[in-house]
Amino acid sequence: MSAATIPAPAAARRNSRSATVPETGLSGFWLLVAAGILLLAALAGYALHLWRRVWRQQQRQREAAQASHAQLREDLRILAGALLEGQLPLIEGAIRIKVLLDNFDPLLSQDSRTAVFQTLFEATADIPTHADWQALERSERRRHEVHFGELELQHKAAARSAARWLLDEGLAR
Repeated sequence: MSAATIPAPAAARRNSRSATVPETGLSGFWLLVAAGILLLAALAGYALHLWRRVWRQQQRQREAAQASHAQLREDLRILAGALLEGQLPLIEGAIRIKVLLDNFDPLLSQDSRTAVFQTLFEATADIPTHADWQALERSERRRHEVHFGELELQHKAAARSAARWLLDEGLAR
């Protein structure tokens, strides 16, 4: 059969197929654009979800840090008060206050008005504690206790003054 003998409907089909190809290509383009927009929207939504999760985590960390700071402030008040009332041995109180001050506010810990706590901490740094203290011979423990007594006589007034300053002004900031 020649081209002249092809029935008209078959020729129309052949022509209509070639005519619809550009239309399909154009709709495929818009389909890809729509898929890209949907993908971007999904990624943006996921990024927003992750950002909110990070923000909540940071908020919880800030709240925990504030609670810890408030607890340290209260612990320092209790120790300073106990030191002033004689409910806590001077050396032990000074060491505890110094360690808490370092964690509470390093600048406050280095303030000249609280330097006595650092002095007593350094003066007793080489003395064993806990099980090591119990393992010392009685004469060695006695020697350290005499040293504690000397330190207490030398620094008692300054330690009490520093504890009073902490309660009245230092922890009020």
